Amino acid sequence: MSLIETYEFNSIIDDIANHEEFLKLKEELHHGISRYEHSMRVAKATYKMTKKLHLDYERATRAALLHDFFFDEELKEYNSKETLKLHPEYALENALKYFDVDTKQANMIRAHMYPVYLERPKYAESWLLTVADKLVAAHEMYRYKAALTIGIWTIFLFNMITIQK
Repeated sequence: MSLIETYEFNSIIDDIANHEEFLKLKEELHHGISRYEHSMRVAKATYKMTKKLHLDYERATRAALLHDFFFDEELKEYNSKETLKLHPEYALENALKYFDVDTKQANMIRAHMYPVYLERPKYAESWLLTVADKLVAAHEMYRYKAALTIGIWTIFLFNMITIQK
Protein backbone atom coordinates (compact mmCIF):
# COMPACT_ATOMS: atom_id res chain seq x y z
CA MET A 1 0.00 0.00 0.00
CA SER A 2 1.14 3.53 -0.65
CA LEU A 3 1.81 5.89 2.23
CA ILE A 4 -1.48 7.70 1.57
CA GLU A 5 -3.40 4.40 1.48
CA THR A 6 -1.70 3.25 4.68
CA TYR A 7 -2.69 6.50 6.39
CA GLU A 8 -6.27 6.17 5.14
CA PHE A 9 -6.47 2.48 6.15
CA ASN A 10 -5.16 3.28 9.64
CA SER A 11 -7.62 6.16 10.05
CA ILE A 12 -10.50 3.82 9.13
CA ILE A 13 -9.59 1.10 11.62
CA ASP A 14 -7.74 2.99 14.37
CA ASP A 15 -10.52 3.00 16.98
CA ILE A 16 -11.06 -0.75 16.57
CA ALA A 17 -7.41 -1.79 16.27
CA ASN A 18 -6.50 0.05 19.47
CA HIS A 19 -9.59 -0.83 21.50
CA GLU A 20 -8.78 -2.55 24.79
CA GLU A 21 -11.05 -5.53 24.13
CA PHE A 22 -10.00 -5.98 20.49
CA LEU A 23 -6.31 -5.89 21.48
CA LYS A 24 -6.91 -9.12 23.44
CA LEU A 25 -7.00 -10.91 20.07
CA LYS A 26 -3.21 -10.61 20.07
CA GLU A 27 -3.28 -13.46 22.61
CA GLU A 28 -5.58 -15.70 20.53
CA LEU A 29 -3.80 -18.18 18.23
CA HIS A 30 -5.27 -18.42 14.73
CA HIS A 31 -3.66 -20.11 11.67
CA GLY A 32 -0.28 -20.09 13.38
CA ILE A 33 -0.38 -16.35 14.17
CA SER A 34 -2.56 -14.16 16.37
CA ARG A 35 -6.20 -13.60 15.49
CA TYR A 36 -5.41 -9.86 15.68
CA GLU A 37 -2.78 -10.17 12.94
CA HIS A 38 -5.07 -12.38 10.83
CA SER A 39 -7.89 -9.83 11.14
CA MET A 40 -5.55 -7.00 10.13
CA ARG A 41 -4.47 -8.94 7.03
CA VAL A 42 -8.08 -9.62 6.02
CA ALA A 43 -8.95 -5.96 6.61
CA LYS A 44 -6.06 -4.80 4.40
CA ALA A 45 -6.99 -7.22 1.62
CA THR A 46 -10.64 -6.16 1.82
CA TYR A 47 -9.65 -2.48 1.83
CA LYS A 48 -7.55 -2.91 -1.33
CA MET A 49 -10.19 -4.91 -3.24
CA THR A 50 -13.20 -2.79 -2.32
CA LYS A 51 -11.38 0.48 -2.91
CA LYS A 52 -10.14 -0.70 -6.31
CA LEU A 53 -13.71 -1.66 -7.26
CA HIS A 54 -15.14 1.67 -5.99
CA LEU A 55 -17.29 -0.04 -3.37
CA ASP A 56 -18.03 0.94 0.22
CA TYR A 57 -14.44 0.32 1.32
CA GLU A 58 -14.65 2.10 4.68
CA ARG A 59 -17.50 0.02 6.08
CA ALA A 60 -16.11 -3.12 4.43
CA THR A 61 -12.68 -2.58 5.96
CA ARG A 62 -14.15 -2.11 9.44
CA ALA A 63 -16.33 -5.22 9.07
CA ALA A 64 -13.33 -7.19 7.83
CA LEU A 65 -11.36 -6.21 10.91
CA LEU A 66 -14.24 -7.42 13.09
CA HIS A 67 -14.99 -10.64 11.19
CA ASP A 68 -13.18 -12.86 13.73
CA PHE A 69 -13.72 -10.78 16.87
CA PHE A 70 -14.33 -13.73 19.16
CA PHE A 71 -12.37 -15.50 21.87
CA ASP A 72 -11.56 -19.20 22.21
CA GLU A 73 -13.02 -19.13 25.71
CA GLU A 74 -16.45 -18.25 24.25
CA LEU A 75 -16.45 -21.36 22.07
CA LYS A 76 -14.60 -23.83 24.31
CA GLU A 77 -17.64 -26.13 24.63
CA TYR A 78 -17.77 -26.70 20.86
CA ASN A 79 -15.62 -28.86 18.60
CA SER A 80 -13.67 -27.31 15.72
CA LYS A 81 -16.39 -28.01 13.13
CA GLU A 82 -19.03 -26.35 15.29
CA THR A 83 -16.68 -23.44 15.97
CA LEU A 84 -16.37 -22.84 12.21
CA LYS A 85 -20.15 -22.55 11.99
CA LEU A 86 -20.74 -20.55 15.17
CA HIS A 87 -17.89 -18.05 15.39
CA PRO A 88 -19.45 -15.49 13.00
CA GLU A 89 -22.33 -15.02 15.47
CA TYR A 90 -19.94 -14.55 18.37
CA ALA A 91 -17.85 -12.12 16.31
CA LEU A 92 -20.94 -10.10 15.45
CA GLU A 93 -22.15 -10.12 19.05
CA ASN A 94 -18.79 -8.72 20.22
CA ALA A 95 -18.67 -6.21 17.37
CA LEU A 96 -22.12 -4.89 18.28
CA LYS A 97 -21.17 -4.73 21.95
CA TYR A 98 -18.21 -2.40 21.38
CA PHE A 99 -18.69 -0.68 18.01
CA ASP A 100 -21.34 0.78 15.71
CA VAL A 101 -22.16 -1.95 13.21
CA ASP A 102 -24.91 -1.46 10.65
CA THR A 103 -27.00 -4.07 8.81
CA LYS A 104 -24.63 -4.27 5.86
CA GLN A 105 -21.60 -4.78 8.10
CA ALA A 106 -23.51 -7.37 10.13
CA ASN A 107 -24.07 -9.37 6.95
CA MET A 108 -20.38 -9.05 6.07
CA ILE A 109 -19.37 -10.45 9.47
CA ARG A 110 -21.98 -13.23 9.62
CA ALA A 111 -21.59 -14.30 6.00
CA HIS A 112 -17.79 -14.47 5.88
CA MET A 113 -17.95 -18.24 6.45
CA TYR A 114 -20.48 -18.93 3.70
CA PRO A 115 -21.32 -21.72 2.83
CA VAL A 116 -20.14 -23.30 6.12
CA TYR A 117 -22.27 -20.77 7.97
CA LEU A 118 -25.55 -20.55 6.13
CA GLU A 119 -26.03 -16.80 5.91
CA ARG A 120 -25.45 -15.84 2.31
CA PRO A 121 -23.48 -12.70 1.46
CA LYS A 122 -25.99 -10.06 0.33
CA TYR A 123 -23.58 -7.37 -0.86
CA ALA A 124 -20.54 -7.22 -3.11
CA GLU A 125 -18.52 -6.16 -0.07
CA SER A 126 -19.70 -9.28 1.79
CA TRP A 127 -18.51 -11.50 -1.04
CA LEU A 128 -15.16 -9.73 -1.18
CA LEU A 129 -14.66 -10.08 2.58
CA THR A 130 -15.38 -13.82 2.23
CA VAL A 131 -12.84 -14.09 -0.58
CA ALA A 132 -10.24 -12.03 1.30
CA ASP A 133 -10.63 -14.21 4.40
CA LYS A 134 -10.17 -17.41 2.40
CA LEU A 135 -7.13 -16.08 0.52
CA VAL A 136 -5.47 -14.79 3.68
CA ALA A 137 -6.28 -17.99 5.61
CA ALA A 138 -4.89 -20.17 2.81
CA HIS A 139 -1.68 -18.14 2.79
CA GLU A 140 -1.38 -18.32 6.58
CA MET A 141 -2.08 -22.04 6.68
CA TYR A 142 0.53 -22.67 4.00
CA ARG A 143 3.13 -20.29 5.40
CA TYR A 144 2.84 -21.03 9.11
CA LYS A 145 1.15 -24.37 9.69
CA ALA A 146 2.83 -26.16 6.79
CA ALA A 147 6.24 -24.91 7.92
CA LEU A 148 5.50 -25.99 11.48
CA THR A 149 4.38 -29.45 10.34
CA ILE A 150 7.44 -29.90 8.13
CA GLY A 151 9.67 -28.79 11.02
CA ILE A 152 8.10 -31.26 13.43
CA TRP A 153 8.44 -34.14 10.94
CA THR A 154 12.05 -33.16 10.18
CA ILE A 155 12.93 -33.23 13.89
CA PHE A 156 11.10 -36.55 14.29
CA LEU A 157 12.95 -38.13 11.36
CA PHE A 158 16.29 -36.72 12.54
CA ASN A 159 15.69 -38.19 16.00
CA MET A 160 14.69 -41.55 14.53
CA ILE A 161 17.82 -41.67 12.37
CA THR A 162 20.15 -40.69 15.20
CA ILE A 163 18.54 -43.19 17.60
CA GLN A 164 19.13 -45.98 15.07
CA LYS A 165 22.87 -45.26 14.96
